[in-house]
Amino acid sequence: MPEPHATTSAFAPTPSRPAPLWPDSTRSGDPHERGSSIFNSTNFGAVPLARQPLGPVSAFDVCHVGVVLRALFFVHAVVAIGVSFAAPTLAAWVNLLAQGAGIALPAVLLWLVSACLLKRWLARLPAAGQWAAAAALGGLSGGFGWGLLVAVDIRLQETMHPVAPVLAGAALAAALFYWLTLRARARLPADTAARLAELQSRIRPHFLFNTLNTAIALARLDPARTEHLLEDLAELFRVALSASDESVSLAEEVALAQRYLAIEQIRFGDRLQLSWDLDEDAGAARVPPLLLQPLVENAVRHGVEPSPDGGVIRIRTRVKRAHAVVSIANTVPRSGSRPGNGMALRNVRERLKLMHDVAAQFETQLERDVFRVQIVVPL
Repeated sequence: MPEPHATTSAFAPTPSRPAPLWPDSTRSGDPHERGSSIFNSTNFGAVPLARQPLGPVSAFDVCHVGVVLRALFFVHAVVAIGVSFAAPTLAAWVNLLAQGAGIALPAVLLWLVSACLLKRWLARLPAAGQWAAAAALGGLSGGFGWGLLVAVDIRLQETMHPVAPVLAGAALAAALFYWLTLRARARLPADTAARLAELQSRIRPHFLFNTLNTAIALARLDPARTEHLLEDLAELFRVALSASDESVSLAEEVALAQRYLAIEQIRFGDRLQLSWDLDEDAGAARVPPLLLQPLVENAVRHGVEPSPDGGVIRIRTRVKRAHAVVSIANTVPRSGSRPGNGMALRNVRERLKLMHDVAAQFETQLERDVFRVQIVVPL
């Protein structure tokens, strides 16, 4: 694709750009909210837009920090409540809780690690088989935790029958598996799927109108650029109309954002200054489709369109501690822009949470005349 958007670093003015071919007379519309785009430099290069299906969601998909933390909290809360019935004093309760936690902690971690490693095999079992496997694995994990503590403190044999931690482990595993089953069913609830389908099935009518009129104005002057513009537009619509149950790489999302901004670059000319700083290693991260396009679109609508002098959009990706960090920043006109309803930002935040749970981060910040969005996803 053409590279009219590869620019210099920081917020420095870019080299001479073509003048806008179509006045942005359609600025009005329903802005959804401030977007933003971050930082500067090289291109990912040509990235094939092949997609990788996520596949059916498994209840044994516990390989997430959020699931681990919730499981540990749940089991230890049950242990704390349970030992309170057998503790006459606070000191006795603390002692029993410490012993119970000594069994529960390794047992829960063993169950989670085993479920994570065996999730594909376990997901092939019928529903009854999955319940039986979860309970059996819980019983084995409970016995394992009890055995570890007995090896350290033999006095436990006098106060606890070996069958007790096995039965407790099976019961807690069944309760935990029930929650995971509900979680798996709720991964793409109807209302979230509807919002995602709405987002992916539309590119705002005002953008389509402006792009087609730009193509008409450009056709006689520069047929080659017109062809590139229409190719970019066709790719945007291909992705927008694709299935919503797939993930894409961050590199693909950046390539799509580049296509969108290449179209807007032709439309706004010198008023739109772009700065890219892309780390190829970060491009391997998996993200929901159409994650960046609505953010850079908002950056254009709220940072460039309202300002007579235009604005600057900076997009940056980098790797930090086994995570991919995406920063999007745009300048904000002094006169401000019409506030939006925040739908796209909420949509992006919820889709990230559905895919990565607490392992993903989504932050927005307004600093003087620059609005920033930062996304962190695991690699």
